[in-house]
Amino acid sequence: MSDSKRPLENVRVLDIATFIAAPMAASILAEFGAEVIKIEQPRDGDPLRRFGVPTVATADTFCWLSEARNKKSVTLDLRRSEGADILRELVAKSDVLCENFRPGTLEKWGLGFDELSKINPALIMLRVSGFGQDGPYRNRPGFARIAHAFGGLAHLTGMEDGPPLTPGSTSLADYVSGVYGALGVLLAMRARDRDGKGQYIDLALYEPILRMLDDLAPAYAARGIVRGRQGLGTSNACPHGHFHSQDGWVAIACTNDRMFARLASAMGRPELADPSLYGTTAARLRDAREVDAIVQQWVGTMTTDEVVTLCADQDVPCANVNTIESIFADPHIAHRGNQVAIRHGQLGDVHVPAVVPRLSRTPGAVDSLGPALGSANAEILGGVLGMDEAKMESLKAAGII
Repeated sequence: MSDSKRPLENVRVLDIATFIAAPMAASILAEFGAEVIKIEQPRDGDPLRRFGVPTVATADTFCWLSEARNKKSVTLDLRRSEGADILRELVAKSDVLCENFRPGTLEKWGLGFDELSKINPALIMLRVSGFGQDGPYRNRPGFARIAHAFGGLAHLTGMEDGPPLTPGSTSLADYVSGVYGALGVLLAMRARDRDGKGQYIDLALYEPILRMLDDLAPAYAARGIVRGRQGLGTSNACPHGHFHSQDGWVAIACTNDRMFARLASAMGRPELADPSLYGTTAARLRDAREVDAIVQQWVGTMTTDEVVTLCADQDVPCANVNTIESIFADPHIAHRGNQVAIRHGQLGDVHVPAVVPRLSRTPGAVDSLGPALGSANAEILGGVLGMDEAKMESLKAAGII
């Protein structure tokens, strides 16, 4: 039975970051009950509002509506002394601050961790940047595409004789960094539970990518192996790749000999799993092109659904390579509730990805879509800081909020 109280209720987060990585971490915290105050520049707001597919009926994009979920928007120009002072007031009443400015920027404004922790010694600050807070590249700008390249993933992506490619979403490193950033915040909160002291989390955008490169680091350090692009397959298992059916593509993954034996049975060719042919991983890797060609010939005689059904019947790991259209049509994804529809006043139902992960007793939820710019100014500046309406009007006229 679910508990109505979420794990992070009574936690207040200030999100002064832009675009995706650090804001993604804040969104995860918001899904599980934290109050997240999104600090944006007056007038224009976060650039994410203009990134991706426009909604037409509103000034914001679908990316903003999806990724700024559950947040309260407050406008504040941190470059102005009055705006910085208001942030300091909010820091005194908050638990976490998420930022992704170029290293040294907040320090220049008098808003670095050392200064803010004097105001609130229990403050936890998530700092995401292209290359981290120190090191020879600390001042270089970074985006997800740069992280994919620098972290080693782009080199591994594509056909063997082709150029390095973008690994699916151009924003993958942003999302992964958001997950690691949220993890860092939770770990820091756990430490704070013990001693009452805050700390900062220093996360470079490329580091989660580098962390996910299988055994590349130890293999290179020990044996000088430099893995290249592997196309449709992989160097560690066979058959383990993508195969073209009559109407699409399927993924098949045989990571051991038993799985291959089941695939050979599904193909109606159990003899292929004999040790004298391709029954061992070593033999399949040695003759990977021949094995993949045999599997491709079989897959090519059927539709995607037929291949997936046959493999499922034989307990062979297999799935269709989905487009977003087929994801929306898939009954399993529908059953799991992996997409949720949130009502928007001008757009009707807006479908966004559901909360991950699913907790059995205290699950998270998507309560609202990305907010209108400055829509929580009165609630936060007035309700939390006690600012009167005349003061807010004065700050608005001066372009500070």
